[in-house]
Amino acid sequence: MDVMIAGAGPTGLTLAIDLARRGLDVRIIDKATEFFAGSRGDGLQPRTLEVFEDLGVLHQVLAQGRSLPTIRVYLDGKFATERRMAEPLQPTPDIPYPNAWVLGQSQTEAILRNRLEEFGVHVELGTELVSFTQDSDGVTVHLSTGEISRASYLVGADGGHSTVRRALGIAFEGVTDSSIRMLLGDVAVDGLDHEYGYWLATADDPMTGVGLSPLPNTGGLFQFNAPLSEWDSDTSLDTLQRKLDAVHANVQVVNVTWSTVWRPNVRLAERFRIGRVFLAGDAAHVHPPTGGQGLNTGVQDAYNLGWKLADGSPELLDSYETERRAVAAKVLEISTKLMQRYKDGAEDAHERGVNTRQLDVSYRTSEGRLVPGDRAPDAPVMGPEGNAIRLFDLYRGPHGTRLVFGAAAPDEPHAYAVLRPGQSVPSGAYVVDVEGHAFAAYDAVDGTTIVIRPDGYIGERSLASRDSMRP
Repeated sequence: MDVMIAGAGPTGLTLAIDLARRGLDVRIIDKATEFFAGSRGDGLQPRTLEVFEDLGVLHQVLAQGRSLPTIRVYLDGKFATERRMAEPLQPTPDIPYPNAWVLGQSQTEAILRNRLEEFGVHVELGTELVSFTQDSDGVTVHLSTGEISRASYLVGADGGHSTVRRALGIAFEGVTDSSIRMLLGDVAVDGLDHEYGYWLATADDPMTGVGLSPLPNTGGLFQFNAPLSEWDSDTSLDTLQRKLDAVHANVQVVNVTWSTVWRPNVRLAERFRIGRVFLAGDAAHVHPPTGGQGLNTGVQDAYNLGWKLADGSPELLDSYETERRAVAAKVLEISTKLMQRYKDGAEDAHERGVNTRQLDVSYRTSEGRLVPGDRAPDAPVMGPEGNAIRLFDLYRGPHGTRLVFGAAAPDEPHAYAVLRPGQSVPSGAYVVDVEGHAFAAYDAVDGTTIVIRPDGYIGERSLASRDSMRP
């Protein structure tokens, strides 16, 4: 077996799909005996939508989810105002999905599992990683079923209490803020329009209240959140109803399908890799829910790691920790600042800026408008048959891509000339930048060569084409 993945949440599933589509022998296990059935991480950021498009699941995510709702604010049961977490942005040629998308985590996981099954890989429930040892050739894994399995690599995507991380002895640096406790749940509520979100509070304390966010394609469920006292651990329907009654909401909870008590953890693993064993997702970094960053950062860990495991070169494998740990640290800082605004009672604490969309994530090591390590932009172009396509269409799949602007591309797979209208058509694959969006997005001139990594980031940039490209 090539890769064993411990943990079948969004991170583990994303990695399994990426590896399976590359033809690797992958196995994904989870100690849970049944699939998670709650909304939890229900905010999908624009960069995650781009990842999901490449993995072949975006159409289902868009069909089952919805945009961020307008939030109706009620104080003492009376309508006060409306607000939004972020004003919706229009798509642009380089950013096709500029806005966050709402879909319950269990629904996202189901979509990813179905996609994984198309490659013949199934999640093995009730299968816990008990221990492992590694040597220069691979990892020997002991499972709760009594089985002993051998893999070239092991990836711990097994959450904040990661067995893999603990077995490696990696410090999980950070804090748990015991001063904050939140009651979260998925609930059915009578008397509310499901097209909107709600903030229900008292006029005396408008910043402390109950939040209800509509969950699409759930038969009318809302995600419920409210502060919980340090001595209260009851998550029953009666407790949720008392929270609503306390703010004079005049609505009735009729069902609770999932609930939990949450405390903010802000933690970052000291290492993301030791030898042939890697950490990803919550096993490597735990975020407060403010900003909707945790699930999205884990998905992008997996997307960064998949092609590097498939390649297997020491340099690429080393780059995983270098690139993703720095990103996780930055994202944790964003989430922590947003959480502090809630604690401070800031009136704009609900607002989300463009820094939460994760489109600005970069692995750059040099300065410039668009340099290696930056996200590769999209752009509309015209194919040889006069058909309208996008650069993202060229990138889709487990390969790298070479673009040569205004000149012939080398005769190799996934290499394309990007021509201006009227330029002579060279032999080989090409597209035409009819409206100039591709040249503009890539800050290109005739002769510029851009190599796009398999995870959609700039790998190389030069003024003359080269003869080779890592697939």
